[in-house]
Amino acid sequence: MVLLFFIIAGFITAWHFNLLPEKSYGAEDFGIAWIQSSVDFNGNGIDDYTDILSGAKIEAKNHPRYNGAYFQGGYPPDNIGVCTDVIWRSFRHAGYNLKEMIDADILARPEAYTEIIEPDTNIDFRRVRNLKVFFDTYAQPLTLDIEEIKEWQPGDIVIFGENEHIGIVSNRRNKKGRPYIIHNAGQPNRDEDYMKWSWLKITGHYRFDASLIEEEVLIPWE
Repeated sequence: MVLLFFIIAGFITAWHFNLLPEKSYGAEDFGIAWIQSSVDFNGNGIDDYTDILSGAKIEAKNHPRYNGAYFQGGYPPDNIGVCTDVIWRSFRHAGYNLKEMIDADILARPEAYTEIIEPDTNIDFRRVRNLKVFFDTYAQPLTLDIEEIKEWQPGDIVIFGENEHIGIVSNRRNKKGRPYIIHNAGQPNRDEDYMKWSWLKITGHYRFDASLIEEEVLIPWE
């Protein structure tokens, strides 16, 4: 009985952390067109959505150790990160300096960031609650219903819970067509079928279309 218990517990743990062999699918398997951005902000010949996805894939491959420590200058080293670091690093890959964009927006619209008492450029861009305010204002809000599978596209941003977690939509899907999420919660697989077990409600789903945003908001990575 004890052995059976450990076998079952091990199976459940492996399932929970997506360690069991599992086939993933692409948009084409469900007749879904892969949307591309009309913007190539960094001029590398690749559209923004694909660049954001590629940046998230690189972050997943790098597999930084989960650590939310405070860093002078704001940026943690490449081998350290939390869920919000997936976002700014993905945007960096597309040529955007998301930190400076958020810092500037906090100064320009302090009334929108109601939970900030004193701005701190070392950490504000690494808070999910501040990212939500920014994306609520400048990104396209999209469906929160994961059954509307065609509305979930690679490079989209997703927020979970009461500003508890954030990630990037992958190009991979499960057998139901639901998208995988690229994120960092300290889990083994960073590009995974997160929605199959997450107890957190989806509270934000966005697409960052720079063609709809004022130029002064957009700050390039240099």
